[in-house]
Amino acid sequence: MTKFILAEKLNMSQMFLADGRVVPVTILKAGPVKITQVKSEDKDKYQAVQVGFGKKKAEFRVGNVKDYTSGQEIKVDSFVIGDKVKVTAQMKGRGFAGPIKRYGFKGAPASHGHDHPRAVGAIGGRFPQHVRKGLRMAGRMGGVRTVKNLEVIDVDVERNLIAVKGAVPGARGGLVKIQSI
Repeated sequence: MTKFILAEKLNMSQMFLADGRVVPVTILKAGPVKITQVKSEDKDKYQAVQVGFGKKKAEFRVGNVKDYTSGQEIKVDSFVIGDKVKVTAQMKGRGFAGPIKRYGFKGAPASHGHDHPRAVGAIGGRFPQHVRKGLRMAGRMGGVRTVKNLEVIDVDVERNLIAVKGAVPGARGGLVKIQSI
Protein backbone atom coordinates (compact mmCIF):
# COMPACT_ATOMS: atom_id res chain seq x y z
CA MET A 1 0.00 0.00 0.00
CA THR A 2 1.32 3.44 -0.90
CA LYS A 3 1.96 5.77 2.02
CA PHE A 4 1.27 9.47 1.48
CA ILE A 5 0.58 12.63 3.45
CA LEU A 6 0.62 16.43 3.08
CA ALA A 7 2.91 18.52 5.23
CA GLU A 8 4.11 22.05 5.90
CA LYS A 9 7.84 22.74 5.62
CA LEU A 10 9.10 24.14 8.91
CA ASN A 11 12.89 24.44 8.80
CA MET A 12 16.20 22.64 8.32
CA SER A 13 18.19 21.24 11.19
CA GLN A 14 20.60 18.41 11.97
CA MET A 15 20.24 15.19 13.94
CA PHE A 16 22.64 12.72 15.47
CA LEU A 17 22.19 9.08 14.47
CA ALA A 18 22.75 6.16 16.83
CA ASP A 19 26.31 5.65 15.53
CA GLY A 20 27.21 9.29 16.21
CA ARG A 21 27.03 10.62 12.64
CA VAL A 22 25.40 14.00 12.04
CA VAL A 23 22.88 14.21 9.18
CA PRO A 24 21.16 17.32 7.80
CA VAL A 25 17.36 17.04 7.99
CA THR A 26 14.29 19.01 6.97
CA ILE A 27 11.55 19.16 9.58
CA LEU A 28 8.02 18.78 8.15
CA LYS A 29 4.78 19.22 10.10
CA ALA A 30 2.66 16.50 8.54
CA GLY A 31 -1.07 15.91 8.80
CA PRO A 32 -3.27 14.56 10.02
CA VAL A 33 -5.02 14.74 6.66
CA LYS A 34 -8.53 13.63 5.74
CA ILE A 35 -9.47 11.89 2.53
CA THR A 36 -11.92 14.23 0.79
CA GLN A 37 -12.53 12.23 -2.39
CA VAL A 38 -11.69 8.83 -3.84
CA LYS A 39 -11.41 8.82 -7.65
CA SER A 40 -12.01 5.51 -9.40
CA GLU A 41 -11.24 4.13 -12.83
CA ASP A 42 -14.85 3.71 -13.96
CA LYS A 43 -16.04 7.19 -12.93
CA ASP A 44 -12.97 9.45 -13.32
CA LYS A 45 -10.86 7.40 -15.79
CA TYR A 46 -7.97 7.14 -13.29
CA GLN A 47 -7.36 6.04 -9.71
CA ALA A 48 -6.40 8.65 -7.13
CA VAL A 49 -7.06 9.78 -3.58
CA GLN A 50 -7.67 13.46 -2.84
CA VAL A 51 -6.69 14.61 0.66
CA GLY A 52 -7.21 17.88 2.49
CA PHE A 53 -4.75 19.57 4.84
CA GLY A 54 -6.16 22.78 6.31
CA LYS A 55 -7.65 24.70 3.39
CA LYS A 56 -5.42 23.02 0.78
CA LYS A 57 -6.02 19.84 -1.19
CA ALA A 58 -3.81 17.53 -3.22
CA GLU A 59 -4.14 14.29 -5.15
CA PHE A 60 -2.07 11.14 -4.89
CA ARG A 61 -2.15 8.41 -7.53
CA VAL A 62 -2.56 5.02 -5.87
CA GLY A 63 -2.73 1.48 -7.19
CA ASN A 64 -5.84 0.30 -5.37
CA VAL A 65 -8.47 2.82 -4.24
CA LYS A 66 -10.54 0.13 -2.50
CA ASP A 67 -8.27 0.50 0.56
CA TYR A 68 -9.45 4.11 1.07
CA THR A 69 -12.78 5.73 1.97
CA SER A 70 -13.91 9.36 2.13
CA GLY A 71 -13.51 10.83 5.60
CA GLN A 72 -10.68 8.46 6.54
CA GLU A 73 -7.83 10.13 8.45
CA ILE A 74 -4.17 9.56 7.59
CA LYS A 75 -1.61 10.28 10.30
CA VAL A 76 2.16 10.52 10.58
CA ASP A 77 2.46 7.08 12.19
CA SER A 78 2.02 5.43 8.77
CA PHE A 79 5.68 6.37 8.08
CA VAL A 80 8.53 4.61 9.87
CA ILE A 81 12.21 5.41 10.24
CA GLY A 82 14.16 4.26 7.19
CA ASP A 83 11.33 4.70 4.65
CA LYS A 84 12.38 6.07 1.26
CA VAL A 85 10.09 8.89 0.15
CA LYS A 86 9.48 11.19 -2.81
CA VAL A 87 8.86 14.85 -1.87
CA THR A 88 7.16 17.36 -4.19
CA ALA A 89 6.76 21.08 -3.48
CA GLN A 90 6.33 24.43 -5.18
CA MET A 91 9.69 26.20 -5.37
CA LYS A 92 10.09 29.92 -4.97
CA GLY A 93 9.66 31.57 -8.35
CA ARG A 94 12.73 33.57 -9.31
CA GLY A 95 11.48 34.87 -12.65
CA PHE A 96 13.71 35.11 -15.71
CA ALA A 97 17.23 34.26 -14.53
CA GLY A 98 20.58 34.14 -16.26
CA PRO A 99 22.76 31.03 -16.41
CA ILE A 100 24.99 32.09 -13.52
CA LYS A 101 22.05 32.30 -11.11
CA ARG A 102 20.06 29.45 -12.67
CA TYR A 103 22.81 26.82 -13.02
CA GLY A 104 25.72 28.19 -10.98
CA PHE A 105 28.01 28.91 -13.94
CA LYS A 106 31.28 30.61 -13.01
CA GLY A 107 31.31 33.43 -15.55
CA ALA A 108 34.27 35.20 -17.13
CA PRO A 109 36.96 37.13 -15.25
CA ALA A 110 36.09 40.73 -14.42
CA SER A 111 39.35 42.12 -15.84
CA HIS A 112 41.69 41.66 -18.83
CA GLY A 113 39.28 42.92 -21.45
CA HIS A 114 36.17 40.91 -20.59
CA ASP A 115 33.27 43.28 -21.05
CA HIS A 116 30.45 40.72 -20.47
CA PRO A 117 31.51 38.70 -17.39
CA ARG A 118 28.08 37.09 -16.83
CA ALA A 119 27.52 35.91 -20.43
CA VAL A 120 27.00 32.23 -21.26
CA GLY A 121 29.85 31.83 -23.74
CA ALA A 122 29.82 29.52 -26.75
CA ILE A 123 26.54 27.70 -27.35
CA GLY A 124 27.49 25.52 -30.31
CA GLY A 125 30.07 24.94 -32.99
CA ARG A 126 29.89 24.28 -36.71
CA PHE A 127 28.27 20.92 -36.21
CA PRO A 128 25.30 20.27 -35.76
CA GLN A 129 24.60 23.84 -36.95
CA HIS A 130 21.81 24.47 -34.48
CA VAL A 131 21.53 24.94 -30.73
CA ARG A 132 21.26 21.52 -29.11
CA LYS A 133 18.10 20.65 -27.19
CA GLY A 134 18.43 20.97 -23.41
CA LEU A 135 21.37 23.39 -23.52
CA ARG A 136 21.59 25.26 -20.24
CA MET A 137 20.83 28.89 -21.01
CA ALA A 138 18.94 31.78 -19.44
CA GLY A 139 15.25 31.18 -18.78
CA ARG A 140 12.48 30.97 -16.22
CA MET A 141 13.62 29.66 -12.85
CA GLY A 142 11.42 28.04 -10.23
CA GLY A 143 8.25 26.00 -10.32
CA VAL A 144 7.27 22.55 -9.06
CA ARG A 145 10.13 20.27 -8.13
CA THR A 146 10.31 16.65 -6.98
CA VAL A 147 13.17 15.14 -4.99
CA LYS A 148 13.30 11.33 -4.83
CA ASN A 149 15.00 8.81 -2.54
CA LEU A 150 14.96 10.89 0.63
CA GLU A 151 15.13 8.89 3.84
CA VAL A 152 12.86 9.34 6.85
CA ILE A 153 15.19 9.87 9.84
CA ASP A 154 12.67 10.50 12.63
CA VAL A 155 8.89 10.44 13.17
CA ASP A 156 7.35 12.32 16.12
CA VAL A 157 3.76 11.07 16.43
CA GLU A 158 2.77 13.38 19.33
CA ARG A 159 3.75 16.59 17.50
CA ASN A 160 3.02 15.29 13.93
CA LEU A 161 6.59 15.90 12.74
CA ILE A 162 8.65 14.03 10.15
CA ALA A 163 12.41 14.58 9.80
CA VAL A 164 13.60 13.82 6.25
CA LYS A 165 17.30 13.51 5.41
CA GLY A 166 18.53 16.27 3.10
CA ALA A 167 16.97 19.34 1.55
CA VAL A 168 13.33 19.61 0.48
CA PRO A 169 12.23 22.10 -2.21
CA GLY A 170 9.97 25.03 -1.40
CA ALA A 171 9.83 27.90 1.04
CA ARG A 172 9.23 27.72 4.78
CA GLY A 173 5.54 27.34 5.46
CA GLY A 174 4.92 25.90 1.99
CA LEU A 175 2.84 22.83 1.20
CA VAL A 176 4.79 19.61 0.66
CA LYS A 177 3.56 16.27 -0.75
CA ILE A 178 5.27 13.24 0.80
CA GLN A 179 4.84 9.84 -0.85
CA SER A 180 6.58 6.52 -0.28
CA ILE A 181 8.49 5.01 -3.19
